[in-house]
Amino acid sequence: MDNLTLYIVLGVVALIIISIIVIYNGLVAKRQTVNEAFSGIDVQLKLRRELIPNLVETVKGYAAHEKSTLDAVIAARTAAANAQGPAAIGAAEGALSGALGRLFALAESYPDLKASSNFLQLQTELSSIEDKVAAARRFYNSAVNDYNTAIEQFPASLIAGATGFSGREMFDVGETERAQLNVAPQVKF
Repeated sequence: MDNLTLYIVLGVVALIIISIIVIYNGLVAKRQTVNEAFSGIDVQLKLRRELIPNLVETVKGYAAHEKSTLDAVIAARTAAANAQGPAAIGAAEGALSGALGRLFALAESYPDLKASSNFLQLQTELSSIEDKVAAARRFYNSAVNDYNTAIEQFPASLIAGATGFSGREMFDVGETERAQLNVAPQVKF
């Protein structure tokens, strides 16, 4: 084998090694983006769960006899706080959103509660957090989509399989919240 052939073989081997390193590092970066995106959802959901006791206490002062609704909100909050993994958290948070919806519907029956500045402030904060959760969920699902696509495409699929990269699940809103998203909001004047 002459020197030219040796250099060509070494160049091809070096190119393959560099390609593997670049692909592997790209997969690591996408996995980290997914992890970061999930932590963004987690932060917003914790903020939401921290507001709920204040909201329940405010409602309790005006509608103490509505215990079953208040208990349902607290139970849903506890379930959401204990859920693990995107699918379980999504389902638990969907149930919590449903319970909060019933709580806000209950508030419609109590004009003094609806006019309470504390209740209105908590409702506004919760609405703001809901918007941030939705944005964080979209970012997370986009990052998961990019990551899952990257580990399934050739030649990255060879490297991903050999190095233990596995697909991630989307953050699903759950059946309850999905049904609510398909219902047009009611506007009252």
